[in-house]
Amino acid sequence: MVSKDEVINALKKVADPHMGISIVDMGLVKDVEVDEEGNVSFKIIPTNPACMSILGMAMQAKDVVKSLDGVKKVEVKVEGHMLEEDINKILNEQ
Repeated sequence: MVSKDEVINALKKVADPHMGISIVDMGLVKDVEVDEEGNVSFKIIPTNPACMSILGMAMQAKDVVKSLDGVKKVEVKVEGHMLEEDINKILNEQ
């Protein structure tokens, strides 16, 4: 089974394209949860409610976590963005 620490370490590989700093180190990742079946969920909260890079960062975060051994499903939720409803639909329809 994948651990919460493994998920967080994987998310450190995702960097904000403008800052070049990991989304974890920037404090954008919140509420990481892993259940016994390998389902992972977390939130990404952008620093700017109009951030144009959030969808790309969130998709990259989802892919990097999905590639971990033991992960069955990944759900990412973006909060605090003016287009969060549309972004979350795109992110989680895959």
